[in-house]
Amino acid sequence: MSETATAAASGASATERFHADKSPFEAVKDTPPERVDALARAVLDSVYATIREQRVTYDEYNALKAWLINVGQDGEWPLFLDVWVEHVVEEVATDHREGSKGTIEGPYYVPGAPERGAKASVPMRENEAGTPLHWTGTITSTDGTPLEGASVELWHADSDGFYSQFAPGLPEWNLRGTFTVGADGVFEIETVQPAPYQIPTDGSCGKLIAAAGWHAWRPAHLHVKVSAPGHEQLTAQLYFPGDEHNDDDIASAVKPELVLDPQKQADGSATVDYGFVLDPVTSAKD
Repeated sequence: MSETATAAASGASATERFHADKSPFEAVKDTPPERVDALARAVLDSVYATIREQRVTYDEYNALKAWLINVGQDGEWPLFLDVWVEHVVEEVATDHREGSKGTIEGPYYVPGAPERGAKASVPMRENEAGTPLHWTGTITSTDGTPLEGASVELWHADSDGFYSQFAPGLPEWNLRGTFTVGADGVFEIETVQPAPYQIPTDGSCGKLIAAAGWHAWRPAHLHVKVSAPGHEQLTAQLYFPGDEHNDDDIASAVKPELVLDPQKQADGSATVDYGFVLDPVTSAKD
């Protein structure tokens, strides 16, 4: 690529995309003051307890202030929240489900990926790097009924860990596609196996990682959103066995149920069979 991907550029893109695609305040505009009060007080009480328990100094407090300001200036709030907070929100939001397990969306989802039909390749460059992956699966409801018209939105990083529309030099919809199934609920997708990658470390999130002595690695994964009329949307990431960061993913997003079982083929490619079970909307808790 002629330009170099940076945390600041990636963060700015994620922030811009979040504002363009979501209306977060509209969804909670009718939240009663009592709920806002309870949430705000609970968060602040946790902060107070940490300060007292850890005997936070003024130097540490001022360093925190400076860091929080820098996170905003770098445009890294979507990255920070999606990496370190979202997995618990997802856990609470989906704990009633009987169907397939999900996990975090992450900061690099883009709606409107090209429709490819039920059996097709994800858009990719000629000679896209990575092990070719032939993925088959069926989308059903919790009673086993195939869900005609259900769709799988797939997106993932390339072999360098970069996502299209968030890094320079990549085709707009590279490794992003939507696959809509017929009456049998079956899809077949041709893509490539992505590589593990580090989240951007040249910005404020990277400073936290370095200061805390953490690593910045995410295991290789495929992102999906699976939808069907009358059913709850499933957001998930699918992982590959043997990845050294499956057990210490910086985003804490790996679940055993989301680890694939790819089978190597004689030509060097891999095949995998993995489908999805969606919960009817009526099964959701109030």
